[in-house]
Amino acid sequence: MIKGLHHNAYRCRDSEETRRFYEGFLGLPLVGALRIRESMTGRRTDVLHTFFRMADGSCLAFFEAPDRPFEFKQQHDYDLHIAVEVDNDELMRMFEKGKREGREVRGVSDHGFIHSIYFRDPNGYVIELAAKQLGHDGALDPARNGARAILDTWQKEKTAERV
Repeated sequence: MIKGLHHNAYRCRDSEETRRFYEGFLGLPLVGALRIRESMTGRRTDVLHTFFRMADGSCLAFFEAPDRPFEFKQQHDYDLHIAVEVDNDELMRMFEKGKREGREVRGVSDHGFIHSIYFRDPNGYVIELAAKQLGHDGALDPARNGARAILDTWQKEKTAERV
């Protein structure tokens, strides 16, 4: 049985630049760093794997791998974004902090069951801070929200459009 998220891992351009954003700005402590000099297949490499812990114990992790090609670009929210949970007070505190520091910040977006703000990290990833709202659990209850029917309808309409 899957218990929960241990970590999600992403590439980064520069580990220190990434640390300044995740630890310095977002407040996620750097809790681990692993230098990898040889891959599991025996290939020589030099990679740094860093871990930043969230309050629930899970981590956001990054690989700085200078010897491996990777295209860093400004990601669109639909392509890749990292959403982490905060409470409503923290959402507004971080919104104001981002504005004060001159960071790109979008929001507050009202998605009904959550309110969100968005930043961009130094690697081009969109970081969403999401605060649960009243009705959150019901909105994500598949017995009440019709998620499977919505997906099935999407699939049928998508397939019909291709024909």
